Formats: sequence, structure tokens, C-alpha cells
Amino acid sequence: MDLLSIDKETIITVISSVLAFGTIVAIALPTLVRLQKKDRAKDIVEQRKRNLYNQAREQAKKKSNMVEHTAAKNMAALYRLQQIAGSASIQARNMLLQAGIRDPSAPLKYLLARIVLPLAFCAIAIFFMSASDKEIKDSLQFLIIGGAAVSGFFLPRILIKNIADKRQQEISMTFPDALDMMLICVQGGIGIEGSINKVAGEVSDISEVLAEELGLLSAELGMLNDRRAAFLGFSTRVGSGSARSFSTAMLQAEQYGTSVSKAIRILADEQRDMRMAAAEQKAAALPPKLTVPMILFFLPALFVIILGPAFLSTPQ
Repeated sequence: MDLLSIDKETIITVISSVLAFGTIVAIALPTLVRLQKKDRAKDIVEQRKRNLYNQAREQAKKKSNMVEHTAAKNMAALYRLQQIAGSASIQARNMLLQAGIRDPSAPLKYLLARIVLPLAFCAIAIFFMSASDKEIKDSLQFLIIGGAAVSGFFLPRILIKNIADKRQQEISMTFPDALDMMLICVQGGIGIEGSINKVAGEVSDISEVLAEELGLLSAELGMLNDRRAAFLGFSTRVGSGSARSFSTAMLQAEQYGTSVSKAIRILADEQRDMRMAAAEQKAAALPPKLTVPMILFFLPALFVIILGPAFLSTPQ
């Protein structure tokens, strides 16, 4: 009996220790995750500042060492490169930035993927058709190869576009709250650069994506001489209507001397109304989407529960 009681006490002690450890982990883990998000956002902002500083130094060295004929040759080479690449590289770069991919070589990899994947998919389709024992008609082979090529061509765009859309949805959901905090900072006497930097640090717990973009905007406003380029870069990276409206409002406020706080307040109200309208639209579309799952899964179980006792109680 003593041994049994000791074993029970040991088991209770071990279970209590495990539960206590689990409680500590459950409390500390969200804090660690928030700290990691803040550190990641800070690292991205610091990296952007270093890149801007290095670009400024390189431009200064080039201006001091560059002669007129070299500049003319560089401009001609850049013009020829733009003619060869066309607008596809610019669109790819903007879409990759909206997806959060900031690697300078990412547009080239994206364009190469859209060239290589159709060939790879066609080769895979031809391999499976040749390995098949059944005879496939020429028209069906042509359709399969064409479908594989089209799928490989559009697959990178679909994946990148999906990531960009998710980022834009997250920013659109949290941007009105960020504008409210920015309005409080501006009304408290903080400049727009300091307000954006402050909000970027506070909003990292809610949206890491928005914190990164606002941090990059703050870095560009502090490092670049052209504030218009900084705001336009922010709207290009985000790509959503809220970011474009914010950039346009800030540029107009600086150009015409209007009140920044008033512009932010109007933007916050508009974005909040748009968020509410989007939520109402999703709520209105929910009943039709639930009709088929209810018919397939809910009603049969309900019929069994209601009619089952009646069948069981009938005399045999």
C-alpha cells in the first residue's frame, strides 16, 4: 500500500509539473513570437536603410568619376535593355514586391520560370503519354501538351498573385487601425515620418506585413531626398487601394499645404467603411455557400436523430 501511495504521489507530481511547464510555455510563446516579428521587421528596415545608404554612396562616387560620354553610353544601354525587356519585367518586379519578394534577381528568376516550366510540363506530359499502354489520339495529345504548356506558363503568376492578394487583404484589414494610431501621433505633435516609424513598431503585433511596409516607408522618407518617390514606392510595394489613397493624400497634403491630420482622419473613416462593407459582403455570401454542406452533412444526421427513435420503437 505504501508503494502504491508513493507511485500515485509521483504521478500526480509529474502531471502537475508537466501542466505547469505547459502553462509557462503557453504564456511565454506568444510573447516570443511577437518579439521575433518585431526583430524581423526591424532587420528588414535596417537592411533597407543600409541599401539606401550604399546606393547614395555609389551614386556620389559615380557622379564624381563619371564623364559625359560614359553617361551617354550608360543611358543608351539602359534604353536598349528596357526595349528588349519591355514592360513585362516592370510588371513582374511590381508583382513580386507586392508579394513581399525583394530579391533583386527575383524578376529574372520569375521570367525564367515562365519559360522553363512550360517546357518541363510538356516533357512530363510526353513522357507519361509515351509510357501509357493505351493509344491516345493525336487531337487529345495536342490538347494535353497544350494544357501542360499553358499550366506551366501561368503557374508562377498564379502563385505569386495569390501571395500578393493575401498580403493586400491583411494590410487592408489592419490599415484603418494603423491610420487611427498615426492620427493620434500627428495630433500629438509628432511629424509624419516619426508617426509612421512609431506605428510600424506598434502594429507589428497585429500585422507583420504592414509593419514591414511602414518601416520601409519610414526608412525611405528619412534617407531619400525625394519624398514623392518614397510614397509612390510604398503604394507600388503594397499595391492595394488603401496604400494608393494614403500616398496620394500625403503627397497632396505636402503639395498644397493642407492639414495632414485631417487627411488621415478622412482616410481612416473611408478605410473603416470599406472594411465594414467587405465584411457585410462576406456575411451576405455565406448562406448560399452553406446550403450544400448543410444538405450533405447536417440534414442526414438530423433525420437520423429525429426519425431513428420512431423506427426503433415500432413493433417488429
